[in-house]
Amino acid sequence: MRVRLKTIGAELMEIKHSIGEEETPTEMDLGEVMANLTLAYRHIEDASMRCGKVIQFSEGGKSPYDKNVVGSPE
Repeated sequence: MRVRLKTIGAELMEIKHSIGEEETPTEMDLGEVMANLTLAYRHIEDASMRCGKVIQFSEGGKSPYDKNVVGSPE
């Protein structure tokens, strides 16, 4: 699932870059298009992170990064 989400995120960024490189048609609101592509990408990234949290907590809740958190017991 996370790999598929990362793939979708990469595809969104490809679309964003290709639109940014093209000459903008007059009927397109480029600012809105780019802003919404960015938001869609961020939501995909968030979904990927949430899936990672599901994996983490289904395996006991330990994160390999816990030792790097200030105030975390080592």
